[in-house]
Amino acid sequence: MKIYEGLEGFEPVSNAVVTSGTFDGVHLGHQKILKRIREIARSIQGETVLITFWPHPRLVLHPHNHQLRLLSTFEEKANLLRQFGIDHLVTIPFTQDFSQMSSKEFIQQILIDRIHTRKLVIGYDHRFGKNREGSFEYLQQHSQEFGFELEEISREDVEEIGVSSTKIRKALESGDIRTANLYLGRPYELNGLVVKGQQIGRSIGFPTANIHVPNNYKLIPKDGVYAVEAKVEDQLYKAMLNIGNRPTVDGTKKTVETHLFDFQGDLYNKLITVYFRDFIREEQKFDGLEALKKQLIEDQKTAKSLL
Repeated sequence: MKIYEGLEGFEPVSNAVVTSGTFDGVHLGHQKILKRIREIARSIQGETVLITFWPHPRLVLHPHNHQLRLLSTFEEKANLLRQFGIDHLVTIPFTQDFSQMSSKEFIQQILIDRIHTRKLVIGYDHRFGKNREGSFEYLQQHSQEFGFELEEISREDVEEIGVSSTKIRKALESGDIRTANLYLGRPYELNGLVVKGQQIGRSIGFPTANIHVPNNYKLIPKDGVYAVEAKVEDQLYKAMLNIGNRPTVDGTKKTVETHLFDFQGDLYNKLITVYFRDFIREEQKFDGLEALKKQLIEDQKTAKSLL
């Protein structure tokens, strides 16, 4: 997969099958679109082109709304799109100026003049252009003048519920990992760097990797204890993870710490990927480290059974 920052380096390809959107989380609904554009591209000896925007439009249009957290960093999204077989990923810098581009300008200047779109495939609720004025109906009405084919993909339903990034965010924020993973089609992941902590876990036989997640817009699930898998240097370990302020030791800031089962060695300064499998319990305050240790032993048993 080739990645382009802006359109300057993009050379038009023959029979470009195009889709566009933020694709946050690359969930089952997105995957339905990705599968379809690959099918079309194969049938016409074309190539797939995905146009996305960075930063996320809502982070630019509503900079003072600090509530939005994203399901994927740009690196995570690009890695997933590569796995799903996209040929070209075009990232358009989303700015206030760009947000003023009308849907007609977007179609003419980007889809037609720069990409040379042969067929455009969009999701059932996708809108584009200033104030989201562009719609499937608008495209249909002007399809002949635009000169490319058009297809709309119906929403992806799971148990008759439409999959969306918003629903996945709400599930993660409530600790409903199973629903989030079901809609994603894979376990939710966090990527970060292992940094030195207070080493309290080590003193009670549960050494933890303190994970620094560098992107403050990345969604961290609800505080609590989770059954997870952790990947370090391409090796996968079963583990449990705690998110929260560690009230038993009078913690003052939120941390993300994971205890890897059957791991020997030093994790400091190593990159780690954590895959969430299930929620175990809420974070709580215990009467001292001994009581905490007893609970961690039970948590470990629960995590191993869930994993």
